[in-house]
Amino acid sequence: MKQRSIPICIILSIVTCGLYSLYWFVTLTDDSNKLSNAPNPTSGILALLFTVITCSIYGIYWAYKMGEKLDQAYMQRGMPAQNQAILYLILELVFPIVGWALMQNAINAMVPPEGTVG
Repeated sequence: MKQRSIPICIILSIVTCGLYSLYWFVTLTDDSNKLSNAPNPTSGILALLFTVITCSIYGIYWAYKMGEKLDQAYMQRGMPAQNQAILYLILELVFPIVGWALMQNAINAMVPPEGTVG
């Protein structure tokens, strides 16, 4: 798990016509699963597959659950919960890439920078 540059993720998502965003979706899911130690989590690949199969309906549920998992990860580290689940859900409906950027920001806050021991 490593910190990702949010501007680079957004630029690559645009330049690759959305292909990088599929990878980003998978890594967001897998990183949040690792950080929260969620029991029986849905892998990033399965979450992406469910989102495609359900024409993004699962993606709305995914965004809400991401907020819950990231809150759990914050609390496990003694940090105050952000309670962003509803915000992520709304952003997934309106402008998903902004929600993903906020999720990546939350993950980056919990992952030590490369080159440090943590």
